[in-house]
Amino acid sequence: SLPMTVDPQYPGTAVERMMAVRQRVDQLANDPSNPLDGPWDDVRRKILWAGGLKDLPNAIPGQGYTGHSFNDFNHVDLTTMLDRVSDNENDGAVKGIAIGNRLGNGIRVASLPELGPGGSWSTCAMGCHHDPPQDVAHIQFRSRIAFKLVWVPNESYDTFVLVDDDGHLLATGKPSSSSSLLPPLRERKYNYQIVKGSKYATAADQLASNSKTTTT
Repeated sequence: SLPMTVDPQYPGTAVERMMAVRQRVDQLANDPSNPLDGPWDDVRRKILWAGGLKDLPNAIPGQGYTGHSFNDFNHVDLTTMLDRVSDNENDGAVKGIAIGNRLGNGIRVASLPELGPGGSWSTCAMGCHHDPPQDVAHIQFRSRIAFKLVWVPNESYDTFVLVDDDGHLLATGKPSSSSSLLPPLRERKYNYQIVKGSKYATAADQLASNSKTTTT
């Protein structure tokens, strides 16, 4: 087999898996049926699929449960990490996250194997506004993110972007669900707040400023 690609800056990254995830996101972004504009439940399942995660809304938290993934302000980083780091724990370096933060079992249960070596998880984005990012992916797992979901700060926070580890736009979605069926508005607003001012906010800011110019 080919030698494994290693990311020297973030050696915990499952590089092939990360690239395979972004290919799936690209597939969704370029699908003429606009799958990211459908009902939120369907959209979220497609985001999980793209990220290499199973939809496991009834599993026990910590044992593969993914019902929270992309459903709150924080669990919005799709991280692809090598098996050898999936049992890494938070030693306190990631602020605001539980000491320990043991995710290994859940990662193994919920990860779709066909995207390549390593596993996937929707890790906490808190701390990503620092440069370099001080979040679970980059600190606990020493891994880049395949993508991050950011809600766009337009009037109703009804549109999201998926951006890569450098903040470049990968996909945009505007779910057809009414606001009450999306993650709660306060979660969507706070999701933007935790990236505000960082590279991860650039694409969302751009879309928000475009929406202002078209409505006046």
